[in-house]
Amino acid sequence: MNLADCYRLLGLSDGASRSQIKASYRRLARQCHPDVNVGDGLAQTKFIELTQAYKLLLNAIKPSGTTHSAEDSQTVTVTKQPPAQPPSIPPLSEIEYQLKWTFYERLQQLLKEQRFARAIALVEGLAQRIPQDPEVRQWQAITYQCWGRYLVKDGQLNKARIYLKKALKTDPHNRSLWAEVELDFRRMEQMV
Repeated sequence: MNLADCYRLLGLSDGASRSQIKASYRRLARQCHPDVNVGDGLAQTKFIELTQAYKLLLNAIKPSGTTHSAEDSQTVTVTKQPPAQPPSIPPLSEIEYQLKWTFYERLQQLLKEQRFARAIALVEGLAQRIPQDPEVRQWQAITYQCWGRYLVKDGQLNKARIYLKKALKTDPHNRSLWAEVELDFRRMEQMV
């Protein structure tokens, strides 16, 4: 996938800023996220393509919004301020990448079938295998939240509270997850 394809997939023009790229990705990802479109293979494929395009664009542009050139890779700049972005995550090997997406498909199936214990075991194993991957951490948090929500509906409030808190601790910067967990806690308050 080239940069032009990435911009096109995200509905952006060439030279879009990092904030525009992030905003467009978040908007489109919410629309075609597999958790929202359960069982829709096209939505899952679109989500994967969007994520790949998003990562490629962020890796290809500087924080100021300009693209990297051959000259940039040979120039070293030292600043006293900490970097705006966390250190880059090493890319996954081909085996890890295939493993990740195979596990993801299986995880989706387990969640659809409400086999939460197996889903948690699967995603925790994947998180141990690829601990640096933010998507895996997000899947882990969502799995905990799904199990917590099921427990709320089942009336097991103490156990639900544990898993909902675990979801927030696993992916603390995910605002949509926080909003969903907040709704779950409100449901729990209404049940008491």
